[in-house]
Order: sequence, then C-alpha cells, then structure tokens
Amino acid sequence: MKFFIDTANLEQIKEAQALGILDGVTTNPSLMAKEGITGEANIINHYKAICEEVDGHVSAEVISTDFEGMVKEGEVLASLNPQIVVKLPMIADGVKACKYFSDKGIKTNVTLVFSAGQALLAAKAGATYVSPFIGRLDDISTDGLNLISEIRLIYDNYMYDTQILAASVRHTMHIIDCAKIGADVMTGPLSAITGLLKHPLTDSGLAKFLADYQKGH
Repeated sequence: MKFFIDTANLEQIKEAQALGILDGVTTNPSLMAKEGITGEANIINHYKAICEEVDGHVSAEVISTDFEGMVKEGEVLASLNPQIVVKLPMIADGVKACKYFSDKGIKTNVTLVFSAGQALLAAKAGATYVSPFIGRLDDISTDGLNLISEIRLIYDNYMYDTQILAASVRHTMHIIDCAKIGADVMTGPLSAITGLLKHPLTDSGLAKFLADYQKGH
C-alpha cells in the first residue's frame, strides 16, 4: 500500500518523508489556503517546492469546472514537474479531461468519487488514480469502506490499471481497514500515519528492556 500525505504543509511533508515511508502528496485549494498560500503564482511555486521534497507523485488540483479550463490549467500544472498528477473533479467535463490527459500520457487523479459507477467511468477514461472519499461518506452514515470494496472488485474484474486512492482518511483504523480490503493508496493527515507507530505494549516493552539494561550496568 502506498502512503500519501494530504497537506500543503512543507514541514509535515518533510517529517513524513524523513520517516522513509512516504510515496507521494495530495493537496487542494483548501489545503493551500489553510497554509496561507493564495494567488496563482504562489500556488505554482508551492507545488514546485513540494515536488522537491518528495520522490513520488504530487496531486495538483484544477479550479476550472469546464473542459477547456481544466485542460488549460492541467497542462500548466503537468509542465511543472513529471511528478505532478492532475487532479480533476468527477463531473462529465472532468471525465472528458481525464481521457484527454490520459491520451497524452499525463497522469490524472479523479477526485470527489462517491460511487462505484463514478469510479468505473474514471477507470474507463484512463485515470491514474481514483479518489473515493471514505471519511465524508462516514460523515453521512454511509459505509465508505464498502465503496472501496466495490471498486476493488470491479477493477479486478476488468484488470483496470487505475489505482484506488482512499481519500478523506481520518484516522489510523481507516488505514488498516483500507489496507485489508485492497486500496492501492491511502492519503490522510500525518497524525493518521504516525498513529500506526503507537502501541502501549511497545512502549512498556521498551521501557522494561531499558530498565533491565540499566540494572546490568
């Protein structure tokens, strides 16, 4: 399973990269704004900075909602760095843009996916990644994990290369559950990833080892 961090915060990206387990980054206009990054030039420069910090793919989202606008924005983003994946919304023009970019060998991430049917369309359009938002489904009392299972089954049936990127991952158990049912990638906050490190028996076991060592010296 690939681990992406969902942020525009360079310090958090550096911390995740330093752990040695980071495979990529996802970000969006909301996360950029949260870091105080606004204006086209600043956002472009920040994407470049993120690409310098990580080895893997960096999802960069278009703002436009029409085909021509998405193509224009996406081509600018894709030209910044080969690591850039153009993030497109799951709407009719987004699927068209996905097909356009796929035909040109430009990587895509179709986002805001909430049904297996949407994921099927994204795969048919050649998406590199499809992003089902499991946390937001959980918020409305719908089983986000079941959606991952449905998409996995459909993609396996037809051998689609599109990777399932479990998005809106909120906590550590989301990561474990997604790994069990075969999501290719998870993206979430640094806290969800570092949460995997923690176990009280590890802490108490280490404390005992160290105490025993001290007794012998």
